[in-house]
Amino acid sequence: MPGFRAREAGIRLMRGERIYRYEVITTGTIDFGLELGAVLDGTAAVPPQGARFDVAFDGRAVGRISGRVTGTDHAYMRPDGCVELNIHAVVETDDGSRIALWAGGVGVLRKNEPVLDLSENVRLLTASPAYAWVNDRQVWAVGTANLATGEIQVEAYLQ
Repeated sequence: MPGFRAREAGIRLMRGERIYRYEVITTGTIDFGLELGAVLDGTAAVPPQGARFDVAFDGRAVGRISGRVTGTDHAYMRPDGCVELNIHAVVETDDGSRIALWAGGVGVLRKNEPVLDLSENVRLLTASPAYAWVNDRQVWAVGTANLATGEIQVEAYLQ
């Protein structure tokens, strides 16, 4: 992932072993009565009950876990601009294993920028013997999501 530098991207560094970093791009968004683009360009406000957006993504992870990452974030945007994350994804590793990924957390919108700072609690699960070590460990992740470009960068740390 050329050019990825955590400090330059505004990512907070964490303790623990970094087991992957991924860069993904959004591949589609499903809205539920309010278009995300209208919120981003200021032509619509998030209503008092909030708004849901299902955001599909695809990309690549590198590190101790490397491979293709595909999934969907069933995101709930609150009226205060904070986004509650509900991510469901699959990591198809380079050696042919599959790891289920679930992450919850928050994305906090930066002031005057279409960028969310992400903080995630990650759960990994697989029956693959090569990756059984992920099943009983806590993983925390941090990253950014650029809502204007659809680029998402995340680093995950085994605790």
